[in-house]
Amino acid sequence: MKQLEVQIMGQSYLLGCPEGGEARLLNVAARVDQAMCKIREAGKVRARDRIAVLAALNLAFDTPETPAASSAPWQASDATKISHLLKRLDDALASDSQLI
Repeated sequence: MKQLEVQIMGQSYLLGCPEGGEARLLNVAARVDQAMCKIREAGKVRARDRIAVLAALNLAFDTPETPAASSAPWQASDATKISHLLKRLDDALASDSQLI
């Protein structure tokens, strides 16, 4: 697995990336950076963790749903996946000593 360094809100992150996925990861990182900077510049939210969560929700909401996902209501497994994802996000943000 290859590692790429990306900048998000002026901070460097070293991310693992599968071979051949470099362009996609850089594109996604740029979208996250843009979304987070837009929220920060609006001036209502200052904490990085809150900005990250809002950006993640905005990006997820803007992502087109697959036909199977849009035709079925949320499943319990979806809620579990989201819960695990939020816990991982909380754990990652908790280890960042530079949070505002």
